[in-house]
Amino acid sequence: MSEVEDTSAERADAGVLPAPTAPVPDRPQVAEVAEHVPGAPQEIDRAAIAVVLLLVGVFGLAQGLTYPLLSFILERQGTPAWLIGSNAAMMALGLILSAPLVPQLAIRFGAARLAIASALLLAVLFALIGTVQSLWLWFPARFLLGVGINGLYISSETWVNQLAPDRIRGRMLGLYATALAGGFALGPATLAVTGTRTLAPFFLCIAVCLICAVLIASIRQRLPRFAAGESGSIRSVAPLIPFLLVVTGIAAAFDQAILTLFPVYGLGHGLDEAAVATALAVLIVGNIVFQVPIGTLADRWGPRLVMVVLCLLTIAGAMLLPVLIDTRWPLWAMLFVWGSSAYGVYTIALMELGRRFTGAMLIAGNAGFAVMWGVGGFTGPALSGLAIDMVGLTGLPMLLGGVYVLLLAATLARRRG
Repeated sequence: MSEVEDTSAERADAGVLPAPTAPVPDRPQVAEVAEHVPGAPQEIDRAAIAVVLLLVGVFGLAQGLTYPLLSFILERQGTPAWLIGSNAAMMALGLILSAPLVPQLAIRFGAARLAIASALLLAVLFALIGTVQSLWLWFPARFLLGVGINGLYISSETWVNQLAPDRIRGRMLGLYATALAGGFALGPATLAVTGTRTLAPFFLCIAVCLICAVLIASIRQRLPRFAAGESGSIRSVAPLIPFLLVVTGIAAAFDQAILTLFPVYGLGHGLDEAAVATALAVLIVGNIVFQVPIGTLADRWGPRLVMVVLCLLTIAGAMLLPVLIDTRWPLWAMLFVWGSSAYGVYTIALMELGRRFTGAMLIAGNAGFAVMWGVGGFTGPALSGLAIDMVGLTGLPMLLGGVYVLLLAATLARRRG
């Protein structure tokens, strides 16, 4: 390796980005794994970023609203709990199975066309689900909801990374994570206004999806496009980013395990339902508030150092949960930080992905993240529930804290490497 390359590597390890360089025309795309993406934008297209963040909020809202809304409807119909859970799992299954197809569709037809088609598909599905309230029809419909959400999810995530200048990439991805978490939190809150016994929440989702389709169409010429001849797939990118894929799965496992089993943990410790709901709300609000600061710190300190800090905070939160569960304000303060630190590792993973890839390989990486998010969402609650059954309520913080101990060790070993 030349002296120049050695210096560049040292600067990259220190979290310092090299100066922008011109793209090399015949450079293989798989080799685009430098800390700086050649040709990355150095100015912000605020209108394009705003529309993309709106898209993120849309699929967050769709997920956050759909899960409780359809569960309430099925419960009123006397549907067994196992069928309600199985029906809800169809959306996650749609996310996982459709993810490998998204890069190829985006490359062939364009990410903007794919996102518009996804938004229109979601509008049709919300109309169908709202007017034909049949459990067995909802199984394929919710599977297709996952497919449609994925088209928006992967496209918008790729656009944010491509539109973000390197110097503030972490901050932009923090805004992305904030929009996602905010949309997800807004979903259940919306039901308090619209109710669950009318078509109002379905009309709201339809209107939002149609507005987003129009907005994408209006700025499609300003959104990043793929160069002729580009190719990328999950199979080709996965061997290059195993650590980032694991980080994504861990963040998803924590997210779904807490939302699913913290109520069990809290009720088991004597909290009432209102106290558990308030604690979860505090955790979600903290997640919304802290993602931009996390991304900003990653821009300044480098992603690896921030990843270490986030792992340490998450481990500390897991250790403090059994101690603070019977308190009020101390528990809220801990949860306010805990949720954001556990989820923040995903923001850092997105940042590293955007630094290393562009074009078709970037959208393939985002598709890989979508698969791992689905896998983590499936395994997190299952393993956490098993841990509670085996060792009692302390099994939840023990498992979650232990996973982040392993992630911390992997992060430190990767830094030394």
